[in-house]
Amino acid sequence: MSDQTVRVAVAAPLRKTLHYRLPERLMTQAKIGSRLRVPLGRRTVVGYLLGFVKEETISLKEVVEVLDPAPLFGESLVPFFEWAADYYCHPIGEVIRTALPAGLGGAGREPGILKERFFFLRPLAGKPRGAKQQALVDYLRQHSGGTLEQIKGQFGEVYDSLRRLQQQGFVEESQRERQRDPFADLPAGADLPVEPSASQRSALAAVEEALDDQSFRPMLLHGVTGSGKTEVYLRSVQQVLDRGRKALVLVPEIALTPQLVGRFRARFANRNARLAVLHSGLSSGERYDSWRAVARGEIDIVIGARSAIFAPLENIGLILIDEEHDGSYKQGDGFRYHARDLALLRGKMQHATVVLGSATPALTTFYRVQKGQAAYLPLAERILGRPLPEVQLIDLTEQRPEGILAETLRLALQDNFEKGEQSLLLLNRRGFAPFLLCADCGVTIRCPNCEIALTYYQKQRLLRCNYCDFALLPPDHCPACHGCDMVPEGAGTERLEEELAALLPDAVIGRMDRDTTSRKGSHQKLIDGMSARRIDILLGTQMVAKGHDFPGVTLVGVVNADSALNFPDFRAAERTFSLLAQVAGRAGRGEQPGRVLIQTYDPGHYVLNCVAGHDYRSFYDEELNLREVLGYPPFGHLVNCLIAGNDEQRVMAAAEQLAQAWQDLANGIPVEILGPAPCPLSRLRGKWRRQILLKSTNRLALRHLLRHFDRLRKEVPAGVSALIDVDPVDMF
Repeated sequence: MSDQTVRVAVAAPLRKTLHYRLPERLMTQAKIGSRLRVPLGRRTVVGYLLGFVKEETISLKEVVEVLDPAPLFGESLVPFFEWAADYYCHPIGEVIRTALPAGLGGAGREPGILKERFFFLRPLAGKPRGAKQQALVDYLRQHSGGTLEQIKGQFGEVYDSLRRLQQQGFVEESQRERQRDPFADLPAGADLPVEPSASQRSALAAVEEALDDQSFRPMLLHGVTGSGKTEVYLRSVQQVLDRGRKALVLVPEIALTPQLVGRFRARFANRNARLAVLHSGLSSGERYDSWRAVARGEIDIVIGARSAIFAPLENIGLILIDEEHDGSYKQGDGFRYHARDLALLRGKMQHATVVLGSATPALTTFYRVQKGQAAYLPLAERILGRPLPEVQLIDLTEQRPEGILAETLRLALQDNFEKGEQSLLLLNRRGFAPFLLCADCGVTIRCPNCEIALTYYQKQRLLRCNYCDFALLPPDHCPACHGCDMVPEGAGTERLEEELAALLPDAVIGRMDRDTTSRKGSHQKLIDGMSARRIDILLGTQMVAKGHDFPGVTLVGVVNADSALNFPDFRAAERTFSLLAQVAGRAGRGEQPGRVLIQTYDPGHYVLNCVAGHDYRSFYDEELNLREVLGYPPFGHLVNCLIAGNDEQRVMAAAEQLAQAWQDLANGIPVEILGPAPCPLSRLRGKWRRQILLKSTNRLALRHLLRHFDRLRKEVPAGVSALIDVDPVDMF
């Protein structure tokens, strides 16, 4: 046996893979998917072994060390990583480092493997002395051994008895790995399967047919809120497990994971289905253990947020993407992948059925359905025939509120509380007020790092930037005119909470936003409080709209429906429709019918009228016409080039230079170059920012331009960065 050549993706900003010589002494340790320590220039870095190649090893540098006793991912993920790196124009090593859980992606120290004491019977005839020793032997025989903690849980303090059994030759002790349990604080809940409706049975039959075919099948499960999509998910997973294959389930938010995990644990706890969760809300040790258990093939179902799309799960038969429309599936920095799109790719590579579920599908997804590129599974009615909530638009030009709430909404909240029913309010702004305003000269206090006014938090007596977390005490005098009249303007969730407390002093009010859910368990505590009906009114930002099932909620109020409609983004209407339709769907999910009140200054807007009519199709048709005229997705494809740096003039000059380079390359190619222009947030976290938008109806034309990006980036001056965001979702 002689040295071999290996292909390695190093954890460094290099777009290509490198070849190294694997010495004979490391051959038995090195497997595809293992981390290696390799030389790069004058230093050593972590790399990932992607394959073995035929090449002379004489001139190659040598692999220094194999870091893993077992591979972290299988060979089937290698082309998936490479495709993602190429499509999103990101270095392959950085892609893999992003995919792996913290502690495994680089040279940093990974979480340690926990060990526990395990006792098992030796194959020895005879009986021990005493009833307690005999009971221990019977227990170990029945359970094929047990850990010290398990045995103590059954018998109490037994170490002396175990030691005597060891001395007599009945019992042996070993050390084995102990898995950290991410479910330790999560109640499993009760499994309450319901008899599927006709539309649910139809959807399940389509999924079953696709699973039997064992080929790539994308499907849209388009179910109105409360139509029982989760029951379809659960039964679909059972179908794939019955066929000896595995399931990957994605949710958009970490906060939603415990609820879904609880449902899955309740359904599959007694069916020998092994479940793992993967998301950044776990401790590093829990993620480490879960990832390695998946890589070892010990897991049947993986549930997680967007990063779970990289789980090293083999033999996938089904991929579920819940709330597929949600923008949280798009990574906002670094490796800017979209988990929904990668789920479709992974399904295609592994011949799996991919089910995209939503009450408000992304326009691009529904467009694919209309073009016959995905199957359509509609759930048009709520379970048990429950009606959709009545939606009423409150015209604020006619009914001007004294505070935040219009009279109609105030009276409805009072009436709902008196009837003992729950209410939910959406106000998509944190803090007490969006800014402090000098009533004398009109100046606001702005963040020194970002081009944005500081949000006022009254309880903390702080002004804070919600982007970079810069904070300062509110000034007593205006910094411009030295006036003494600094007034909070606008309203946030903190101010709404104060107004509700004054309106209904006996009501128990909960607030769900990033400020109240930052501590571990705080979000779940609010959910538990609503489910147990200990909370009368839950208010919050868009967090309250996502995926919650509170049967006691019969009234939903939307306080400021217009703010999101006026964002400078072609997706503003789609985002607003989705948010309002989703939050409206929280009402009337129990036995009592629901009611939704939406405060607006523009009750004639087509988005609001479509929400009021629960009419996704009319919204889709209206919005699609506008997109087609402007050439935006799904009729065109976008790439955003972001230029940023500390020096505004250097950033502007670099952006102009890069835009001209793109224009020269696009000569004769059907690509439109827009910009450079300031980003909507032109300064963020101390960086001045410009963007150039590449737009085309031809994806191949865009790919042609992107092949030149590495060369163009080298011409950007020092102190200025340029990055690419393919298929951008948020251009702020």
